[in-house]
Amino acid sequence: MTVEQKQQRLSISLELRDHTASDSSFLGSVITEAETWVYGYDPETRVQSSQWKSPSYPRAKKARQSKSIKVMMIVFFDLHGIVQAEFVPRKSTVNCEYYKGLSERFKK
Repeated sequence: MTVEQKQQRLSISLELRDHTASDSSFLGSVITEAETWVYGYDPETRVQSSQWKSPSYPRAKKARQSKSIKVMMIVFFDLHGIVQAEFVPRKSTVNCEYYKGLSERFKK
């Protein structure tokens, strides 16, 4: 980070600290987000997917288990916990425009 960015971060942090000191309910209205990488896969095992059937009924076919894939998840949370979590579609670029669309969906 540049010196200017560090100074701006400090200024905003001090402003938030002062606002919190003057309004004790302020932190309850703050929503923040975090990005993380997670692995997506089908956790169902053969035993879990088995089902009772009569001898004359054909066996259910188990879908071939695919390899796990790494996907990005964006999580919004407040003082009490997770508010919303969303997986980023594959081959999407997370930039200002993406967050703008995400914020509009989140407000709804």
